[in-house]
Amino acid sequence: MKKLITTVAMVAATSAISMQAQAQSRDYINIVGSSTVYPFSTVVAERFGKSTQFKTPKVESTGSGGGIKLFCQGVGVQFPDITNASRAIKSSEVEMCKENGVKGIVEVLIGFDGIVIGNSADAKQLDLSRKDLFLALAKQVPDPKGGETLVANPYKMWSDVNPALPKTKIEVLGPPPTSGTRDAFVELVMEEGCKEIDWIAHIEEQSKAESDAAKSKQLKNKFKGICHTVREDGAFVEAGENDNLIVQKLNANPNALGIFGFSFLDQNIDQIQGSAIDGQDPTFESIADGAYPVSRPLYFYVKKAHVDMIPGIREYLAEFTSKKAAGEEGYLTEKGMIPLNSDRLDDVRQKVESLTTL
Repeated sequence: MKKLITTVAMVAATSAISMQAQAQSRDYINIVGSSTVYPFSTVVAERFGKSTQFKTPKVESTGSGGGIKLFCQGVGVQFPDITNASRAIKSSEVEMCKENGVKGIVEVLIGFDGIVIGNSADAKQLDLSRKDLFLALAKQVPDPKGGETLVANPYKMWSDVNPALPKTKIEVLGPPPTSGTRDAFVELVMEEGCKEIDWIAHIEEQSKAESDAAKSKQLKNKFKGICHTVREDGAFVEAGENDNLIVQKLNANPNALGIFGFSFLDQNIDQIQGSAIDGQDPTFESIADGAYPVSRPLYFYVKKAHVDMIPGIREYLAEFTSKKAAGEEGYLTEKGMIPLNSDRLDDVRQKVESLTTL
């Protein structure tokens, strides 16, 4: 029995050492994060793998929030090297990273993207305002009877929200809370539409004017609670991080709308179309010149401690921030990314070369 126990222990120890050695010898870049940045990152990874002596990086779509959470778990080859994000990293997430020993984070701005509210190409294109979208999707809305009170969202049809809209059921397929697209939609669409209601906008104004920090925070939280909370009665359907699944569902139900990045619309323009928002169609040009009201920056974040641990990270960064990739006529524009201008790209490249951290 003692021999058997010893043998089992030796096998377990050998297995653990083998697994540890395998982990320590990882020779490819591990990337997680945003589903919006995923197609751009994948293209760069594939070109990088074919044109250099390094292995093609592994890229996973986990959502911005999910990717940052994985990224922040620690330093070492068992943790991701890079996380893609369709929003800026939050201060609370930077603190989470620090608590786990991830202290050197390099932020890389790669370009811009628009958030699209689209439907099947076979359906009628809609012209929506951000106020329409807030009233359609907020958990609580101002009482239609008047006054400065909130009620559970009573609107079932788009025509209930705005008589100019069709008499079709409100059904919007969107990303989960872990998604940067969800965060950006809430801030750039829901919140801005919410501010169109004077008495709610006044709450935010009060929070900024309040000298007492605790009261200011309370008012700010009240404002965000009204403007950022999405209804949960079936009108908004969480469709996960798989944008392809949203396209399938939109084709199956022409009355439904979906929320996704412009780059995804651009790649599926034969199947889906974007709604106009506040009178502006989502196009490459309207996002680039700022006319389209719902656009956001795209990033990825690099763990500085891994740069000299994992082969190829410096070279991958150089490829991603090169003019041939991210420039105004780079290959990422073919995938729908709105590029930085040359001066801004030069600035990003300099920060990447020097590994300037947050």
